[in-house]
Amino acid sequence: MGKTTRKLEVVSPVPADIDIANSVEPLHISDIAQELNLSSQHYDLYGKYKAKVLLSVLDEVGGSQDGYYVVVGGITPTPLGEGKSTTTVGLCQALGAFLDKKVVTCVRQPSQGPTFGIKGGAAGGGYSQVIPMDEFNLHLTGDIHAITAANNLLAAAIDTRIFHESTQSDKALFNRLCPPNKEGKRKFCDIMFRRLKKLGIDKTAPEDLTPEEVSKFARLDIDPASITWRRVMDVNDRFLRKITIGQGPEEKGMVRETAFDISVASEIMAVLALTTSLADMRERLGKMVVGNSKAGDPVTADDLGVGGALTVLMKDAINPTLMQTLEGTPVLVHAGPFANIAHGNSSIVADKIALKLVGPGGFVVTEAGFGSDIGTEKFMNIKCRYSGLKPQCAVIVATVRALKMHGGGPQVTAGKPLDSAYVTENLTLVEAGCVNLARHISNTKSYGVNVVVAVNAFATDTEAELNAVKNAALAAGAFDAVICTHHAHGGKGAVDLGIAVQKACENAQQPLKFLYPLDIGIKDKIEAIAKSYGADGVEYSEEAEKQIEMYTKQGFLNLPICMAKTQYSFSHDAAKKGAPSGFILPIRDVRASIGAGFIYPLVGTMSTMPGLPTRPCFYEIDIDTSTGKVIGLS
Repeated sequence: MGKTTRKLEVVSPVPADIDIANSVEPLHISDIAQELNLSSQHYDLYGKYKAKVLLSVLDEVGGSQDGYYVVVGGITPTPLGEGKSTTTVGLCQALGAFLDKKVVTCVRQPSQGPTFGIKGGAAGGGYSQVIPMDEFNLHLTGDIHAITAANNLLAAAIDTRIFHESTQSDKALFNRLCPPNKEGKRKFCDIMFRRLKKLGIDKTAPEDLTPEEVSKFARLDIDPASITWRRVMDVNDRFLRKITIGQGPEEKGMVRETAFDISVASEIMAVLALTTSLADMRERLGKMVVGNSKAGDPVTADDLGVGGALTVLMKDAINPTLMQTLEGTPVLVHAGPFANIAHGNSSIVADKIALKLVGPGGFVVTEAGFGSDIGTEKFMNIKCRYSGLKPQCAVIVATVRALKMHGGGPQVTAGKPLDSAYVTENLTLVEAGCVNLARHISNTKSYGVNVVVAVNAFATDTEAELNAVKNAALAAGAFDAVICTHHAHGGKGAVDLGIAVQKACENAQQPLKFLYPLDIGIKDKIEAIAKSYGADGVEYSEEAEKQIEMYTKQGFLNLPICMAKTQYSFSHDAAKKGAPSGFILPIRDVRASIGAGFIYPLVGTMSTMPGLPTRPCFYEIDIDTSTGKVIGLS
């Protein structure tokens, strides 16, 4: 065991997650940093148990070799989740605390929406958690708040620009954008040269512009109906799904229908996750398209003059947050994009830093959101394209419970007791449901990585059921399949998984194979992904056809695809369990996150602002006023 790892005292039955988290005194984060050979100039402390790792560390370690890179995905989940985060943490605790490997866990920052809503937190569970669990699930180091502020500044800039353009002539608008200084001279500020360059105007003095150039420069002429940028907040609130803005008397009738999204659905979150440096983030934020002009030209954040200000708001958020697991192994928490409407993976910069810090023979384990058809597919085809990194191993987390559902078991509903079929032995359901696991294995293997299946065991699973899953995984082509008990036993319960992952990494030989090349049409890329779901074809709505034509015309043809679809089925229909095939995948709309760098087709209706249930998680959450400790977080 490493210097910072600690022995867990496990008890049975497993206590509540928050009680386990509160029972362990975290190490000072400087001890965790020291174990990674991070010197004090490479991180900023945020209290005793969190630190921001500065990107400058890459200048020092950039020339060293990378460790092994492992991605954790899953089978198609039930609404209860199958323990992907828990398995990610448990695997790392096994590698670091029991197998004496250098390891870093790279995970997303959770949204406060689910924390106070239905799902609860995302720090793992049982004896495989990131701690302090309350800090992890709440404000952390303020990254989501920075994203919220930046997103809403851009939203304000859009409506303000439309308002001012509607009440001023070209000349008055230009004069206010380029006001004279004390000597009566006008000048362009730095960000304005980006718009001038885009317009093909190579003049440097405002007075040299012709009246036509003045109009082109000063008037964005945004079509309100084309605006795709929405305001955000990091709380579930169904009553913000459709709102009207501009109703104040000073707004002079500039009323517009819009909506709020949850903060993690913001394109700025996806930019943070996919950026590779501060300079790259500045370019991506400036390139974000918020809508079109009435002539059909894309309007960007830099056109609005706000790209630099957005970067200033995000300058600290670009640095990953260092935390620890229950057993004292290091964790980098960074970014938290939605997995169904965005790409659902933690940041490239965190992974790159971690791979250098663990070095040859070490391990970086990162989690991809939802099932492998969504999270792992986007990890490979979007994240790895931009990072240039290649994983040696992909873990697929499977549970007996979910496989029974895919085998025809009764509906599983969050908040309702499980049907008896899920808590008593039923080999028939398990074996029938393994078709779902088999498709996830074959899809993931096609990227050229070794696949290890982690069978996340629950107390009600029988030995025969667990072995049936293991045998089905091996028959479907998995490199190995391992039964794990990390929820109940911490890293000790995932030692065999750690050994299997190590062997899979050491035996990795193939290059990374993408599902599609970037230089084919948008429809061809969509259809390649649909085929991996089991679809026979794709059907596009009239709106989707128009959007594809527009993005192609605007020059966004060569971007990867980020499918926005339900996580509960390979298909568009959440009720179709197992491994459906022969269906036609309907594309309702197609949108673009140009700054983040992907096109996202919408399969059916996807909500970007969750609602609260009748009895949200917040009923359980409170504070012990005598100790200051949070209670009731799950």
